[in-house]
Amino acid sequence: MRKLATLAALSAATLSLAACGSADDASTEASADTVEMPADEALSAITDEPVADPSASATDAAETEAATATEAGDAAATVAAEAAAAAEAAAE
Repeated sequence: MRKLATLAALSAATLSLAACGSADDASTEASADTVEMPADEALSAITDEPVADPSASATDAAETEAATATEAGDAAATVAAEAAAAAEAAAE
């Protein structure tokens, strides 16, 4: 009896939710006219010209010597060796 009451309440809730829905046809909402209009607006030509910002300053960065791949690999190997030595010291 208790299961029947639970089932009846669940069915009533389901039917009342279904009654809240609209009967609009979904295919008319997604027609080409309504979908392509916003897309055409987004693809319209841009007529604004870029404007220079007087407060911006473009300065050349200081020239630095770039490390070669070999130097970077050697530095990484040195750091790895130091880390391994520190791990061994901590294990003792």
